[in-house]
Amino acid sequence: MPDSSHALDPRKFQDPFVTADGQQRAVVALTHLTTMWFNTGSLCNITCVNCYMDSSPKNDALAYITLAEMRTYLDEIDAGHMQVEEIAFTGGEPFMNPDIIDMLGEALARGYRVLVLSNAMKPMHQKRARLLDLKQRFGKALSIRVSVDHFTRTKHEDVRGKDSWPPMIEGLRWLAENDFSMAVAGRTCWDEPETLGRAGYRALFAEENIPVDADDPGQLVLFPEMDTNADVPEITVHCWDILGVQPESMMCATSRMVIKRKGADKPVVVPCTLLPYDTAFELGHELAQSSKAVNLNHPHCAKFCVLGGASCSPN
Repeated sequence: MPDSSHALDPRKFQDPFVTADGQQRAVVALTHLTTMWFNTGSLCNITCVNCYMDSSPKNDALAYITLAEMRTYLDEIDAGHMQVEEIAFTGGEPFMNPDIIDMLGEALARGYRVLVLSNAMKPMHQKRARLLDLKQRFGKALSIRVSVDHFTRTKHEDVRGKDSWPPMIEGLRWLAENDFSMAVAGRTCWDEPETLGRAGYRALFAEENIPVDADDPGQLVLFPEMDTNADVPEITVHCWDILGVQPESMMCATSRMVIKRKGADKPVVVPCTLLPYDTAFELGHELAQSSKAVNLNHPHCAKFCVLGGASCSPN
């Protein structure tokens, strides 16, 4: 679980352009919009420990995106001849959104690869027949990434709650048996070496006949923990060379996400999947307004992306 013993210095992440010690803050330019994310809403069927989205059965701070609203952005992509390759859906639990299957079908019919992040529990189970129809029509263009927080039931349920393991395993098995393109997302909050973690998942996948390569970081994604209360360095313009990291490798260099706040008239675009609630990161209602550079003025930018080397993007 996250360690908040070293609290975040309150002077950090206050100025979008300058760090607490007076250095120029790092920025990331949009180099090429490859992945377009849609947050389908913050509601989820379960409540997880340290969910960065604070998703739960009661959190409706982000409203359900509708099919009509999604079409507006796909039309803008088409009209602008943007070379977007993937349309991805996150939440909350995307399969709780009433329009989700129609939205997947719309994106697939327009020729995009589509990714859905899911817990593979009851909301997905209820959509099995329609998912099979999409699979038959579009094949491997549709991919589902399932959250499996640990390779053991005990630790997985420490995060996701009692009896959350069996329906997730049932969902994984169903996806495998029906030859869906699939991946798994785990967490690194267990103080375990990555080699041990991947070995544990490898054994789980073998036991359950899940066709996911535990040694492929694209098929088994292990995400660093995010705790906005824990201290983390601010990223300056000099950090790229010091860390040997390129700004164009950051998620916000190739991605944007659409969210709709509860009570809002229309959706808004934000840089990435990690910052759905911070209004300082809003980039406008249209994609045409969202190409501005992003100031890395949030702990998630440092912990998850720059220092953690992680990305929610499909590839």
